[in-house]
Order: sequence, then C-alpha cells, then structure tokens
Amino acid sequence: MEKIKIITDSTADLPKGLVDKYDIEVLPLVVSFGDESYLDGIDINFKELIAKMNQSDIFPTTSQINPNRFYDVYKKYLEEGYKILSIHISSKMSGTFQSACIARDMLETSDITVIDSVNVTSGLGLIVLKACRLKGEGKNIEAIEDEIKRDIPHVKSALAFESLENLVRGGRLSKTVSVIGSALGIRLILEVKNGEIAVMDKVRGTKKAIRTLIDYVHEKRIKQGEFCMVLNAENQEILEALRENMLHNRQEFIEAEVGCVVGTHSGTRAAGVFFIEEY
Repeated sequence: MEKIKIITDSTADLPKGLVDKYDIEVLPLVVSFGDESYLDGIDINFKELIAKMNQSDIFPTTSQINPNRFYDVYKKYLEEGYKILSIHISSKMSGTFQSACIARDMLETSDITVIDSVNVTSGLGLIVLKACRLKGEGKNIEAIEDEIKRDIPHVKSALAFESLENLVRGGRLSKTVSVIGSALGIRLILEVKNGEIAVMDKVRGTKKAIRTLIDYVHEKRIKQGEFCMVLNAENQEILEALRENMLHNRQEFIEAEVGCVVGTHSGTRAAGVFFIEEY
C-alpha cells in the first residue's frame, strides 16, 4: 500500500479531532493587524480574533502560504517515503494553491499532487475528508485524485449572514450587495460558486433564512454515504435549527467552527451547511 500524506491549509476549518484522527497536515495562512502577524489556528483562534477586531481600528488582512513553507513540508514527507496529496482553498480566493504548485515544481517530482478545491472552509474540508476516507480504503493516489475531482463540482453550500460588513471590507462582496442586505431585515443567503462567494437568495428575517437553508439541502439532497458539515460563526439560532433538522432526518453531520482567515471575512452571526449533492 502507498504511503500517502494528505496536506491542506487552515481555511478548511476542520475540527482538531478530525485533523488528529486522519493525521492531516494543516498549514496555516496568516492573519495580520498592521505589523502584528498571527498563524491561523496556532497563534490566534476565532474568539480571540473577533475580540481583537472589536478593540482595533485596523481591519486585519490575510496572507497566503508562501512557496518556501510548502517546499519545506513537501521535502520532509518525500524524504520519509510519502506520496503527497495537497488540497487547498480556491485559487480564485487565495494564492495558496499557486504557492503549492510552485513548491511542487521546485522539487521536480511526480510524487506530489496539488488540487484546487474550488472551495473554502467546510467545502474544502469535505474534499479533504473524502480523500482521507478513500486513503483509508486503500485507494492509491491516482484513484483518490480522480474521485475527489469528480466530487468537487458537486460540493454545495448555503450560508446565512446577519451582517455583510466584513465580507465587503475584506473585498469578498460589493458594497451595493451589502446595502441590499442591510435594508429592512433582509438576510442574504450566500454560496461558494465557481470558486467565489456569490449571492444565492435574499430573504427577510432569520426564520426565513433558516427555512431557505433547510429547503436547499432537501432540494439538492446529500449524496448517500458522504460527509455533511454544519459551519458556525457564533450564530447559535441557525446552528440549533440546522442541527435539529439533521437529527430529525437521521443525517450524519459534522459541526465545525469558522477559523480566523475565513472569520476575518465572515465576521460573526453567520452559519450554514456544506455537502456533496446526489449526482
């Protein structure tokens, strides 16, 4: 059986228990407040990030993983006899994927496979977990790559936000969209589409937002045997509703909390669901 090392980045927002269980190497992106820089999930967690944002006039910036960091990690595992499967945040959202490709090319080896998840946060996490499961089934790296590339276009997401301020300040959404979202209690339902954040729907009030998320899952249908993830950024009301619905439908799911890089852009009072649709 091949020795395969699965590597991802901190924007996958995977719970530590799963990272440990599947022995995943998670490389952190960087969050910076002016001259102060922190490794996502290592030097700072989401609650600390939000507290610092509330106390600071500086809006934090986020930075990709540089090629040298990838080079060092890849070289280490290659020397230990591993083939490497490196799966990362959408190339439309970060230069991390490109950095991974540069490092692979520097090492001049065919034993590193780098994949653009075309996703972020739990969407990326789903693909990483699928790769781990296939590895556990004894699949070789080519078979794992083929299967997760078939799944990537079918990763679906729906997220409800009470505030879009951080998404606008971080450059993920236009100010015009934010104005619409703040008017008359309108909640925007966002999704990751073609590797970018997009508006899926506009609804009035949190109850309607919850109903929209649940209806979307029922409409698309979670592929049998696949992971489903419920992502929370300090919105207990939506989290509880999604959890209750999953339990009622006997749907297995994983709860995850947004990390610092993604949380910089999402802010608080957001929650949603990610899954691989039936196809």
